[in-house]
Amino acid sequence: MQAEIVTIGTELLLGEIVDTNSAWIAQRLTTIGLNLYYTTTVGDNLGRITQVLKQALERSDVVITTGGLGPTVDDVTREAVAAATERDLVLDSDLLEEITAYFARRGYTMTENNRRQARIPRGAMIIHNPVGTAPAFAVEHKGHVIISLPGVPHEMRYLMENTVLPYLRERFGLTGIIKSRVVHTCGIGESAVDARIGDLMQLSNPTVGTRAHPGQTDIVITAKADSPAEADALLAPIEAEIRARLGIYVYGVDEETLADVVNGLLAAKGLRLAIAETLTRGELARILSSARGGEGALAGTVMLPHAQAAQQVLGIGADLIAREGFVSQAVADAIAEAVRRLYNAGLGLAIVGPDDPGAEGAPPTYFSLATEEGVIRGQPRPGRSGVAGMNWLLFLGQDLVRRHLLGAEPN
Repeated sequence: MQAEIVTIGTELLLGEIVDTNSAWIAQRLTTIGLNLYYTTTVGDNLGRITQVLKQALERSDVVITTGGLGPTVDDVTREAVAAATERDLVLDSDLLEEITAYFARRGYTMTENNRRQARIPRGAMIIHNPVGTAPAFAVEHKGHVIISLPGVPHEMRYLMENTVLPYLRERFGLTGIIKSRVVHTCGIGESAVDARIGDLMQLSNPTVGTRAHPGQTDIVITAKADSPAEADALLAPIEAEIRARLGIYVYGVDEETLADVVNGLLAAKGLRLAIAETLTRGELARILSSARGGEGALAGTVMLPHAQAAQQVLGIGADLIAREGFVSQAVADAIAEAVRRLYNAGLGLAIVGPDDPGAEGAPPTYFSLATEEGVIRGQPRPGRSGVAGMNWLLFLGQDLVRRHLLGAEPN
């Protein structure tokens, strides 16, 4: 059994609206054990929608569409479904009464074009929509089912939860679930992860795959089973094997963030962290303070946009800066210790880098973590421009703290 999603609307193709419907539907289909193999977006063109739906019905047991059920002339999903399933459209008088009553309850007069919404493919199963004006419907065609839902997210979600999912369970005798676990790593790239767990990615159930993000590589384990307990039993040994192979690179699972983990470790050790940032401009402090446990994790934070600020706020010597340069390991070490002392914290973290880390010839970014026993240095990292480059540096700073608190070597 497999499903396919078709989202309809030219505004989606133009990027004017972000398609959140597909992601939500995909997540809900896992709860009934229905595989999703394809997702397609098509504009408001009757011929192209019809072609896409015909192709979808040939390769998928269940096709779910969203959008194009409104009253305007470019809302042609009804016509496309009728054409793809070789039937005509008919006006349903009961639906027309429902739509008329919907407007009346809200004190509006229904316009003539709203009558179009009461026209559905002949023989379709009506899916009543108490939270909107666009009725949905399901059409069975040669053993396949196409379900057309409104594009308005709250309407679509209501109908999926209350009608579509129960209908699919009963119609196809679906008893299983699809459950995933996401293992988070940091400080290791996707290719290096693949080299260590590539054989696991050949499994069929559970399946294993990777997702790369700036500073972080996620490993997604997905199991299909008849119950949540059976799915967990399939997931657990694979997760354990991944942890064994990747070791310290694994920092958490599922909804855990690196900031959550760092804050939890600080609390467990009875320590607070002071932070000094140059190019990251306070972003690391914001991330940690807004994460779980952040209210007690930070002792204080300073932003140092230039050498003068380091001298004035933390008392870093002008001679040191002149000799080593503001963006240097020695200055980062001094800043880390100075900010730790300033806030009487157990740990002081400094991230010191150039204003434009991706510029040609720019120095690397330096990481220093001051403890009561001395300073721990992270590996200097060449800069990367843009948001992705900044996120990479933020992950490295957090990971330096995490590794120290776990008694591991810096990365």
